Amino acid sequence: MLNGTALEALTRRPLPFLRSAWPWRSLAYLLASLLPGAAVALVVAGSLALAEAVGGTLPRQVIAAFAGFAVLVPVVPLVAWFERRRLALVDAGPPPAGGRVREAGLALVTVLALWWIDLLMVGVAVGGPLVLMSSPVVQPEATPGVAAVAVVAGALLTPVAAYTVTAWAGARGVMVRALLDSPDARLGAVVRSRARLVDAYELERRRIERDLHDGAQQRLVSLSVTLGLAGLDLPEDSPAGRLVRQAHGEAKQALAELRELIRGVHSPVLTDRGLVAAVRDVAGRSPVPIDLDLDDLGRLPAPVEVTAYYVVSEALTNLAKHSLATRGTIAGRLTGDTLVLEIRDDGRGGADPDQGTGLTGLADRLEVVGGRLSVSSPIGGPTSIRVEIPCA
Repeated sequence: MLNGTALEALTRRPLPFLRSAWPWRSLAYLLASLLPGAAVALVVAGSLALAEAVGGTLPRQVIAAFAGFAVLVPVVPLVAWFERRRLALVDAGPPPAGGRVREAGLALVTVLALWWIDLLMVGVAVGGPLVLMSSPVVQPEATPGVAAVAVVAGALLTPVAAYTVTAWAGARGVMVRALLDSPDARLGAVVRSRARLVDAYELERRRIERDLHDGAQQRLVSLSVTLGLAGLDLPEDSPAGRLVRQAHGEAKQALAELRELIRGVHSPVLTDRGLVAAVRDVAGRSPVPIDLDLDDLGRLPAPVEVTAYYVVSEALTNLAKHSLATRGTIAGRLTGDTLVLEIRDDGRGGADPDQGTGLTGLADRLEVVGGRLSVSSPIGGPTSIRVEIPCA
């Protein structure tokens, strides 16, 4: 099954491209313009015939124009439907959103210009090499040397024709998609795609947290208990006792680090008790003292809680690593249907999204849920991060 577009296929190496179906699909896409061309020819012929038959006091050109317009009106929806369907030949992406006005505009552009440009392109790109290769038949009076040169030239131009046809078909497909897809539809598709990616990422985080909690953590707990019991049965001053107690200490340290890792992957406190409890938990584990000023927010929609917790965790990580702060503050409240969080510190300031402080990632994560990030961090401090997330 082919993926991508005809234009993307042009970026392949020559042999894989020429062996692929894209040149043939592109040729079929352009040759399909024979149908709208035939429709135009029938409209014109019918209009002229009607004008000749009716005659009368009005000029024949006026009668033909009105008749052509009357016949063209029902043809436009059929051409629009045809353009949408044949786009799949050169564009394997999802069908464009479309809309009646945009489809009508595309149909008019096809009827007035695109169909004959397509056929002209096929005639020049494909017809030229075919004529050269058939020179011995078309021009039997030509000398054998000239005929051989023409055949070789036609054969050499055939790959060029494949590239030419595919390039025009791909460009035409891009134009058709641009005419059918409104900017709002494309933006909405991007936003929905990003939201699906974030949801999938969050589900994967929860799966990893569950596997670590139910698997590795339980084994480490069992190992720690076993080593503790073994240490009780061995003299304290024996080499074996010292090694077992050392192993017991290492196991407890590994268990503590694993629990910290699990909290970083996904906070069970957030799932069980909500955003306020999770923020208190992550603030309590911060190496920099954090003051809390949190209203009783209750339970918020899951995407809002997950995003807000992610922002707070990342902000506190940046605070501890980069700010040189001695104290921080987290304030949270609901203003109407909007969650407002403010993270402040008394550090050196100078936070810049372009310097890899993680602020760009926070802004991207907030955009998925329609949130907004504001940062104030002058050189010398303090730094204040304000987050607004709609909850409706």
